[in-house]
Amino acid sequence: MSFLAVFVCFLCCCYSAGENKPTQTFVIPHSHMDVGWVYTIQESMHAYAGNVYTSVTEELSKDQGRRFIAVEQEFFRLWWDTVATDSHKKQVRQLVKEGRLEFILGGQVMHDEAVTDLDDEILQLTEGHGFLYETFGVRPQFSWHVDPFGASATTPVLFALAGFNAHLISRVDYDLKDTMQKDKKLQFVWRGSPSLKEKQQIFTHTMDQFSYCTPSNLPFSNSSGFYWNGVALFPDPPKNGVYPNMSLPVTKETIHAYAKTMVDNIKQRAAWFRTNHVLWPWGCDKQFYNSSVQFNNMDPLMKYINQNSEEFGVTVQYATLSEYFQAIYQLDVVWELRGSEDFLPYSTEPYQAWTGFYASRNVLKGMARRASSHLHAAETLFARYRISFPDGPVAKDWALEKLRVLRWAVSEVQHHDGITGTESPKVADMYMQHLTQGMMGVDELLAALFLLPYNLESPGMLGSRRQRKGVHHALEQHVIVYNPLAWNITTIINVTVTFPNAAVFDDDGQPVPAQIQRSSQSNLTYDLFIVVDLGGLQAKKYLIKLSEEKCSGRSKCGWTYEAKGVQFERRFTRDSSETGRRLLPVLSECYELVFDQDTNLLHSITHLQEKRRVLMTQDFWEYQANGDVKAGPISDNYIFSANGSAVRAYRAVEMEIIPGKIVTEIRQYFYREEGDKDYTYSIITRVPECFGGSLQCHRLEQTYWVGPLHLNTEVVLRTSSSLKNNRTLYTDDNGYQMMKRTYRKFTNNTLARNYYPMVREAYIEDELSRLVLVSDRAHGVSSQANGQLEVMLHRRLWNNLPWNLGYNLTLNDSSVVRPALWMMLGSLSTTSRLHQREAIELQHRPVVMPIDQPQKPWHEEKPRGRSPVRSVVLPPNLHLLSFSIPGWNYSSKHDVHLSHINSGKDLHSEPDYDRVLLRIMHLFEEGEDPELSKPVTINLKDVLQGIGEVKVLEERSLTGTWDITTLQRWKWKTEDNLESNNTMCRSGGDGAFNVTISPKEIRTFFIHFASKNF
Repeated sequence: MSFLAVFVCFLCCCYSAGENKPTQTFVIPHSHMDVGWVYTIQESMHAYAGNVYTSVTEELSKDQGRRFIAVEQEFFRLWWDTVATDSHKKQVRQLVKEGRLEFILGGQVMHDEAVTDLDDEILQLTEGHGFLYETFGVRPQFSWHVDPFGASATTPVLFALAGFNAHLISRVDYDLKDTMQKDKKLQFVWRGSPSLKEKQQIFTHTMDQFSYCTPSNLPFSNSSGFYWNGVALFPDPPKNGVYPNMSLPVTKETIHAYAKTMVDNIKQRAAWFRTNHVLWPWGCDKQFYNSSVQFNNMDPLMKYINQNSEEFGVTVQYATLSEYFQAIYQLDVVWELRGSEDFLPYSTEPYQAWTGFYASRNVLKGMARRASSHLHAAETLFARYRISFPDGPVAKDWALEKLRVLRWAVSEVQHHDGITGTESPKVADMYMQHLTQGMMGVDELLAALFLLPYNLESPGMLGSRRQRKGVHHALEQHVIVYNPLAWNITTIINVTVTFPNAAVFDDDGQPVPAQIQRSSQSNLTYDLFIVVDLGGLQAKKYLIKLSEEKCSGRSKCGWTYEAKGVQFERRFTRDSSETGRRLLPVLSECYELVFDQDTNLLHSITHLQEKRRVLMTQDFWEYQANGDVKAGPISDNYIFSANGSAVRAYRAVEMEIIPGKIVTEIRQYFYREEGDKDYTYSIITRVPECFGGSLQCHRLEQTYWVGPLHLNTEVVLRTSSSLKNNRTLYTDDNGYQMMKRTYRKFTNNTLARNYYPMVREAYIEDELSRLVLVSDRAHGVSSQANGQLEVMLHRRLWNNLPWNLGYNLTLNDSSVVRPALWMMLGSLSTTSRLHQREAIELQHRPVVMPIDQPQKPWHEEKPRGRSPVRSVVLPPNLHLLSFSIPGWNYSSKHDVHLSHINSGKDLHSEPDYDRVLLRIMHLFEEGEDPELSKPVTINLKDVLQGIGEVKVLEERSLTGTWDITTLQRWKWKTEDNLESNNTMCRSGGDGAFNVTISPKEIRTFFIHFASKNF
């Protein structure tokens, strides 16, 4: 763009005058707009957010020199769709074209980096980028991650894959930031992936101690400075336009004092960086809702500084983030390299470790993950339906709208004050409501895709049905099970039924292995475990015949085993000296689990393949939190500050074991007091019996019951073992890669600062064995003693800190939470092959959809002309990350799309229902496994032939907005000067569909299938 050419020329002129260069200051106007936190989206839009873009648009249009960066897309899209006039939209298009209004980051939200999952980070970024590219033809190239509580090493990799040229972070440990400032190491080139290395490296700028807010202390005034529009008011903006805490105006009397304050801060910051270019963020939370008063005060102040630049030694200019990074990139500087280390956990002061939020609002964290997996299943099923039956009766616009509602909700909750659990109760309720509504809509879509006929001549999945007359039968219920993964799986599903007897049959009328037993949660229901075999992206229907009476004969009863439990008497912790006298083994093909009848606790596990026994117990402990700020450090939504070591959270344990032929279930109930009738905690462990040798016997499925808690307690599941791990553990960064966490000692707060986020998994190991836990939601995790792995499952807190009370940010969470963990124990080589796939299989369990209520049998005519759905199967080291129809409508050729944008024609476009977005990820690191870590070459035409005939394949950037062949990211000079070497998709002939995917690569494609007409 022309303005960049002028800008670069200005830089060259400015810095050719010898060594005594003035400090070049880039004043970047911005407003930090939390998509949630204290106030709901609706409240924020009404009080200030809607006004930000209206007033910024109007004020930028008045002066060519002014700039503004827009970050989170949710608020901008709401403004664009519901507030902006045609005049505003025309102004915005011009400002964007000129580069004076710049979209930075471009995701729906500024996502958290500690407890978010890879799938959801990509989703929210793709949603924002799709809107921006379709609407304006722009593709964000810089990040602005100024507020997430710590920085993950996965984030820079994803941003590089999306085409970003530079990354910006802020919140890192206070003591580390001090050191980085003194050593001028706030800027570096980050190689976030040890496997991708220089291929996806990115220049990273760490904000200094002032972070993203303008320093507001004015030595010459009692009011804060540089915030001339004051502080936003809720619930309604003031009618007279006068807001609280409006800064002293810039006048003849105050301008020099203002200039000196600003210049002093600029020089202080300049001393912490290697160049004389200073990024000076102008703004903070909820700013620029009255941009007129902001710019009308800053304009003369900046003019005054530039007029006296020789005296001040500083020049200032409004800038976008791209202008700042352009200036840095033009310099001949060799940058220090940073490897795959992350900046987690994060502390702001000696006793303020922000590790509590890893476990805050466990219910919300679980709901967000379930909604994400539900969305993934619906996306894959709808894409498959559209390709196979483009004229089917499921209306495409209705279906896409259902998906978009859930995409929006899942994206929204990834906000750094959303899934973190650090929001007010009403905002948490808002997230839950949006997720629930979105999931209900997607359930409607799934039902339609499963049940409606594919065309008017053929029946649906249930066939045509009529009720039989004059014959008494057991009740029947139909269940459809869908595998959303591109792997063949054999697994166990659980269907809750209200009858004590059941038989299960597949669609061909053949009996299916099953087991029925009384439910652990209710005396009125039963758990029916069914062994299912499903191909990749394949659905099957099962018939369940239910009865109050026992059936007789294999043809009626099928292969259902009725399992009965054995109760063990309550044991008390005061008797813990007498242990190990009565040991009870539970055997499977992979393990021997031994339980101690003296304690009703786990005693040991032997992994049979290696014949190694590991002593192991599992139980619940709690940290007592301080709630009085006068008495010492507190725990709150964000912070974990243990008031001493953990104490045992129970006084008695009961146990029940239910031996089975499909699973053996061990139920352990933990009672807070010896005489309590109701348990506070439970562990339900399911040991698969490897029916027919086809099940994965290494998986021990555990679900927990935790709560309600006493106030100011934080409860952990503690797994103590004989593994010699030296308190070192490994946790995942956002489900993408594993990070080694060596136990560190600090002067203060060592316990809390050794907690880490566990998004999908964590493990400990010694030379012989590894203990792995994979999770259905994020938790905090630590190894506080040798052989120990503790997972924080729930928190309930209240404190009297005025700031928390004022914003209603205490965490008085009285809910009961029911998270799930899957446990594996084995050799390092065995678990290396399994743990990442296990985490994905837990995240994307089969969708089980009962499609009717138990009722009298129907005579069902089999669907005619409906061939079985063919499976889609990837090699075991590749994962189908995405298979969806985004709906964004833009040309794959950038110049063609820009021509359309600039044509001035009606830009409203119908969704594109034919373009399929495909992402495939290599699960393994280089060298992790002798075979599975190798690059894999697949032919996508062959892989996807079960869905349709692939006609066109285009490789794209992570969010789909760049043609990968035209993406030329900046090459920053580094100490080793390695050049990136990205593998591109070949074109021409059959080889055009061959793709080689290397360790840890994520490859993104647009695919078009041959049309089918019925």
